Amino acid sequence: MQDKVTFEYAIIRLVPKVEREEFFNIGVILFSKRKKFLDIKYHINADKLKALAPELELEILNNYLNAWKLICEGKVAGGKIGEFEISDRFRWLAACRSTIIQSSKTHPGLCDEPEKDLNDIFDKYVL
Repeated sequence: MQDKVTFEYAIIRLVPKVEREEFFNIGVILFSKRKKFLDIKYHINADKLKALAPELELEILNNYLNAWKLICEGKVAGGKIGEFEISDRFRWLAACRSTIIQSSKTHPGLCDEPEKDLNDIFDKYVL
């Protein structure tokens, strides 16, 4: 227990028709300050997308999520947001928004290996 550190995560949702408030989970973003870890894992189920919003293009949505990945990495390709401190990048990504790609409220946890927890949460809530 002493080796465990705190982390926060948010579920990424696709809300094809914001006015109807219907969504399905497409990813997870996880942040651990002590481990200096920020990463995102995502997958859009093409069948669900086609059923709920056939007018949306999978490639465009994946491009947006890839931009989130670049922000997590904190590299120049992540733009101005990617230059923020790691905690500020997480707060920006997990902020409440009214677009078709949204984040849940953040949830806390304890972990040894944040990447393992990211994968576990992804498997549980997205796949």
